[in-house]
Amino acid sequence: MEFQAAAVLCGQIMDNVERVIVGKREVIERTLVAMIAGGHILFEDVPGVGKTMLARAVARTIGCEFSRIQFTPDLLPSDVTGVSIYDQKTSEFRFRHGPVFTNILLADEVNRATPRTQSSLLEGMEERQVTVDGITHELPRPFMVIATENPIEYEGVYPLPESQLDRFLIRQKIGYPDRAAEKEVVVRQLLRHPIDALEPVASAEAVVELQQVAAQCHVADNLYDYVLELVAATRASETLYLGASPRGTLAMIRCAQALATIRGRDYVEPDDLKQLAVAILAHRVLLSAEARMGDLTTAQVVQELLDRMPVPV
Repeated sequence: MEFQAAAVLCGQIMDNVERVIVGKREVIERTLVAMIAGGHILFEDVPGVGKTMLARAVARTIGCEFSRIQFTPDLLPSDVTGVSIYDQKTSEFRFRHGPVFTNILLADEVNRATPRTQSSLLEGMEERQVTVDGITHELPRPFMVIATENPIEYEGVYPLPESQLDRFLIRQKIGYPDRAAEKEVVVRQLLRHPIDALEPVASAEAVVELQQVAAQCHVADNLYDYVLELVAATRASETLYLGASPRGTLAMIRCAQALATIRGRDYVEPDDLKQLAVAILAHRVLLSAEARMGDLTTAQVVQELLDRMPVPV
């Protein structure tokens, strides 16, 4: 697959998802960026703005297996990964796969589960495998977690640990639709929900091929330095208690390659990095105590560091 063909396919995927998620082209594009970069995306927003429906629409559009886990306080790690069951006929333990064994996993309201259950996703998200009772089971390809969480101000939620936040390539808000888009959503759903008529325009194999094409996207040497300087600035900032990890550096490059591929280019531009920087780095850093008292957000700090950084030619 060439880069122009990849861009056409990406456009078809986004157009198809937009039949369900109206007026959120950038959000759909960010989701596709995470998928092509081989990572995961976390949607943090208020209930009812379409987080769950977006995940379902993406899965249907690419014709992949889809599983949904409703995270609750009583959910156990085995409810996610699966469990070994003793088979009396064969006198052996047989592994029953959990819902994590799929292509697109919707972890709905992931911050309502206990930290122990949240951590059951860590191995699968990073290593694309699950270990149960000392036996390692490979996850299918492609594998992507689309997680949703409600703002921490809501009751009955547990903050996601830094180790899990770091495994999400992108954290994104969806936001309320504008008036015209909201009216169109209502009109479309009066008789039948658009997702019921949604047909796939791609396949799991096509997604893997898109990932391979994006990995070949050229990144100039000065762009590597640009990313490294930005990440180093988060570590040196007095406003931040914790800076971005090397995983954040890699995420910046991979996501920029994916965005360039979506837009039909075989090379990364500085704007690709600038457009994604906040969504990639803001959830990987922690504010200092003084900054928290000043009502700052990590997104504001990363944006300020980005504005100070000289853009490479």
